[in-house]
Amino acid sequence: MTTILQGAVRARDAGVLRALVLPMLPVLPLFPGVAHAGEGDAPTLQKALGNPEGLTVEGHVRARYEAIDNQFRPGRARSSDALLLRSDLQVTYDAGPVQVGGEITDSRAYGGGEGSSLGTTEVNALAVTQAYLAFDFGTALGEGTSARLQAGRFTMDMGSRRLVARNRFRNTINAFTGFRADWTGKGGESVSAFYTMPVRRLPGDRDGILDNHVHADSQGFDETFWGAFARTPIGLRGAALEGYFYALDEDDTPSRATRNRHLRTAGARLSRKSTAGCLDFDVEGAYQFGNIRNSTAPGALKRDVSAYFAHAEVGYRFSGGWSPRVALELDLVSGDKPGENGGGSYNRFDTLFGARRFEFGPTSLYGALGRANIRSVGALVQASPAKRLSLAAMGRANWADSLEDSFSSTGVSDADGNAGRFAGYQLEARAGYWLVPRVLEIDTGGAVLFRGDFLKNASGANGWGDTLYGYTSATVHF
Repeated sequence: MTTILQGAVRARDAGVLRALVLPMLPVLPLFPGVAHAGEGDAPTLQKALGNPEGLTVEGHVRARYEAIDNQFRPGRARSSDALLLRSDLQVTYDAGPVQVGGEITDSRAYGGGEGSSLGTTEVNALAVTQAYLAFDFGTALGEGTSARLQAGRFTMDMGSRRLVARNRFRNTINAFTGFRADWTGKGGESVSAFYTMPVRRLPGDRDGILDNHVHADSQGFDETFWGAFARTPIGLRGAALEGYFYALDEDDTPSRATRNRHLRTAGARLSRKSTAGCLDFDVEGAYQFGNIRNSTAPGALKRDVSAYFAHAEVGYRFSGGWSPRVALELDLVSGDKPGENGGGSYNRFDTLFGARRFEFGPTSLYGALGRANIRSVGALVQASPAKRLSLAAMGRANWADSLEDSFSSTGVSDADGNAGRFAGYQLEARAGYWLVPRVLEIDTGGAVLFRGDFLKNASGANGWGDTLYGYTSATVHF
């Protein structure tokens, strides 16, 4: 990682440092005491506006520089780097039982070029991420309960965030247009139901992405996402049980060809949060069924879906100054095992709108691992040597579930299925530090993917060496 970052900095020299700092400058004048801010008196835009009653204004500006060497994706440049900028502003007005919310997110990438893997997960210039009305029904459904109805465009986090999430590390954010209803009982149990149209980030063409074109996002009834999620505490010193059902339906339009995914995903999770001196655990599994076409071609073969994912994790946080936590993780996610002439059931699991950085390492220019065609075991170590500092390191050993499918999120496949099952080891590390508490956050990290037999011998492999990736970011919260 050190070599790749040194080479990248030499290539960009002082220009990169200026690009990291300049996006922050328009915000810092709002905070005259920023250099001396403490935990309780962090300057915010909300305070600068006089803290108006009922109105909440907040946001952030983040600049992240990334570089990758020995790219694993077929057909991409061996090395690339990029500066990713994300500016976000959220405004909420609470008028008692009615709330109005809006959010604008500007996600851009500079550098990379034609050979990079930049796409709509990195670029979505000047996007309306949220624009909604929410109605608070208070205790109308029972004493000690609460109920809320939301309509418009919004973001969602559900449960573990493995299948439905508001993205954090990723430069662009999943959004949905539709309705959502939430109920919370007096015992802490909760139920959520939603019917939405996923927002499609635009532009989707290569030139538009590389040039950061501003284009209004879209949605339509040709793609809908709906379902329900429930959670209830079950004792066991803070444990909770969750269950969910999600449905994704998409169809072709005259201007957009799809694989006509009609997926149903049913799952459950049992977990307990990490606390000092106590064992924590997280066990989740889901089964996916429905149908899908082999490709976006109108006459492509339609196949029944039968796929699954399972995650098991057990950890322990020690008492003491550093609050260290160690954990072991196991992930089993099905890959496609096509029958004769590409027929039979379709077995590759679709992670829907989930996040993966917190388990499978950095995404963006990297993102080698994800919830598809993978068997993986990992060990995680976390610690906080100081109040403002957090450290984490993780190692994973990875195998392909199916030799006939592309391995996880690499895009590497083997036409003959003879490359071998072991895909390699991934090592990653991360450090986060609040330079100014609640205002200025620094985050840096990297990953190394040591190729195994599959990534070395597959016919689709590019033949380069072990992949190196590093990033550093600065975020101003206001």
